[in-house]
Amino acid sequence: MATTNRAATDRARPAYFAQLAAERLDIALCRASAAVARAADAHATEEGLGVGQHLVLQMLDAVGPCSQQALSEELRIDRSVMVSICDDLEQSGHIRRERNPRDRRSYAVTITDSGRRRLAEAQASIPVFLEDTFRVLTPDERGQLSAILGKLLQPGSSNLPVHGG
Repeated sequence: MATTNRAATDRARPAYFAQLAAERLDIALCRASAAVARAADAHATEEGLGVGQHLVLQMLDAVGPCSQQALSEELRIDRSVMVSICDDLEQSGHIRRERNPRDRRSYAVTITDSGRRRLAEAQASIPVFLEDTFRVLTPDERGQLSAILGKLLQPGSSNLPVHGG
């Protein structure tokens, strides 16, 4: 009987987190970000290509060869994490790192044909992943969220620091 009363009491309790999230946008955004990051990591594990690896291949395919530093800054991935990501991609044959002829202190990172094929395979599953992850939002809400996050993440628009990932 005590268990039944406790369960009824738990159900009757208001959900505090909803109130907290409404009052503390930073907390709500952190929790939502963590949930999406966990989903993305799980999806990446299934695909066999880490989130950071995917982002690096995607950027190299879009913009062409660039330095690890440029990748790190643009993708907002800590430099030490970027070294590990590039090590793994190079060992897999998906990128090539060569000394930058204009600056021997840096590497020019280039996507390989193998990397392009791997990126295409990974990209094929993204629409289904995004649909599943954001299914509680309408298409309009997804567009609004994207626009808002774009504003928050625009360089110079806030005091948001760069973190690993």
